Amino acid sequence: MTQLETYITEHEERFLDDLKGWLRIPSISTLPEHAGDVRAAAEYAARDLQRIGFDKVEVIATQGHPLVYGEWLNAPGKPTVLIYGHYDVQPVDPVELWDTPPFEPTIRNGNIYCRGACDDKGQTMLVFKALESLMAVDGKLPVNVKVLIEGEEEAGGESIEHYVRTTPEPLGCDAAFICDTHMPGPETPALITGLRGIIYTEVEVQGARRDLHSGTYGGIAPNPLHALAIIISKLKDEQGHIHIPGLYDKLRPAAQVERDFWEKDPLNFAEALREEMGVSQLVGEVEHPPLERISARPTLEVHGIAGGFIGEGAKTVIPAVAKAKISLRLPPDLISKEIFRLFEKAVHNAAPEGVNVTVRNLHGGEGLVVDLDNPAMVAATQALKETYGKEPIYLREGGSIPVAALFNEILHVPVVLMGFGLPDDNLHAPNEKYSLAQFYRGIRTVARFLQNLA
Repeated sequence: MTQLETYITEHEERFLDDLKGWLRIPSISTLPEHAGDVRAAAEYAARDLQRIGFDKVEVIATQGHPLVYGEWLNAPGKPTVLIYGHYDVQPVDPVELWDTPPFEPTIRNGNIYCRGACDDKGQTMLVFKALESLMAVDGKLPVNVKVLIEGEEEAGGESIEHYVRTTPEPLGCDAAFICDTHMPGPETPALITGLRGIIYTEVEVQGARRDLHSGTYGGIAPNPLHALAIIISKLKDEQGHIHIPGLYDKLRPAAQVERDFWEKDPLNFAEALREEMGVSQLVGEVEHPPLERISARPTLEVHGIAGGFIGEGAKTVIPAVAKAKISLRLPPDLISKEIFRLFEKAVHNAAPEGVNVTVRNLHGGEGLVVDLDNPAMVAATQALKETYGKEPIYLREGGSIPVAALFNEILHVPVVLMGFGLPDDNLHAPNEKYSLAQFYRGIRTVARFLQNLA
């Protein structure tokens, strides 16, 4: 083994302990009561960068949760890489569905179970450990490195967007690297060539000025919950078609090579996804293959509905207010602010008479298509081939990482999206996990990527 490989192998247990320490911090960015925990997670990341040997490390205050910035710029003539990650995590509800406490890292069957294990503390930590290993073995890094870690990715990312847009000069680089994506399987390395954008909204329907007795007022009172059901049913039909006028107008057809891959599905992803979800069939626009539907088509999903009485027993109430959380995933040609305006208009047009409707844009971001020929992508491709022993496949991912499009727009650099998550890692769900094999393989791959880029 090389010195680098030996170092990584000898320190795997400590690397895992460092990850566990970070995972134990409940850095839930959307819940105000965890603001102190979010700050603690930021400081944990800053200390790790200092231990690695970064010359400059700072925790940057924002209007929301802090950013963590670090830099090591002692490789003259070599490229500069901006590394991104996030240390905030999703809420853990429903907590009763967790097999073990959500913030107590637990090892089972070669996986580490904990909120944030994969998204994104585990993936960010493996990048830190690749940097540590290179620095420990060589006394330096092969390229110049800047690190920018945020604490609001799961809450809209407003602070990092403001920082990048108003302070782009310190972030100047030749390429950006994001380790927050997935592979189809543990032996199928992949690079992500595209991401969807997103709008996340709240639709509020107001009926009467107060809750009403359904016996006294039923038959004449508007019911906001029923009104919401009508609105939602008009926005998307049973076949998965979204009925928002203008939504599809700017959707650019995919390249023929992508369409061929989606149709043939040579690795049988669709069936694997069906089995992984535990459903009897895949739903949606049957005229588009499943791989296209999850990566390159617009989606509309309802995430939650609140209103009225949902406790044990019975309460015959007509609620005064009902709310729904609704998101749309947007292929790169669809601009989030433009689509929100179309969505808002469609909601109002779909609303029945007798209610007042308010539509709020909670957060949004743009999609991205990656150029495969840039040197950073070539270096990543080679690193995956060297580590996994086979050529990686190129996939679009259905999720959204708005900061990727932001780096491309503001910094004008290619973005490498190379992550090591797996489809069954239960992101945003109970029993989130991360494969330890992927964690350790990821460390080796990222180290090779930076060496190749040099």
